[in-house]
Amino acid sequence: MPAAIVDTGPLVAFLDRSERHHRWVAERIEELAAPLLLCEPVLTEAMHLVARFPGAEDTLLALLANGALLLGFHVEEHLPALRKLHRKYRDRPMSLADCCIVRMAEIYERHSVLTLDSDFSVYRKNGNEHLLLISPLAN
Repeated sequence: MPAAIVDTGPLVAFLDRSERHHRWVAERIEELAAPLLLCEPVLTEAMHLVARFPGAEDTLLALLANGALLLGFHVEEHLPALRKLHRKYRDRPMSLADCCIVRMAEIYERHSVLTLDSDFSVYRKNGNEHLLLISPLAN
C-alpha cells in the first residue's frame, strides 16, 4: 500500500459527505497505508473548516488518537527550508500548510501527497522535482 502526506482538502472532503470529492477521497484513503502524515498547519486548517459539522472536529482528533493520522512534521525544526520555499513561491502565494507539505515531501521521499489543490502540480521539492500526487485533478 502506498504511503501519503495528506493536505487539508481531502481531510475536509472525507468528513463532509456533501463535498463533491468525498467519495473519491474515501476510496483513496482505503487504498493508502496508515498512518497518513500531516503537519500542524493542515490540522489547524482542517479543524477550522470542519467546525460547522457536528462531531467532525472530534472525529478528526479521534483519527489522530487512533493512529490513522500522524503529525509527522514540526514547523520550528524546518524554518530555514520553509522560508526558502515561501520566498520561492511568493508569487502564488504559498500558504504555510502548502509550504510544510512540500517540505514533508522532501523528507518523506516515498510518500505521495493526497490533495485537491492544483498548486501542488506547480510546486517542486528539492528545487526542481515534481511531487508525487494523488489528486482527482491528475486524472
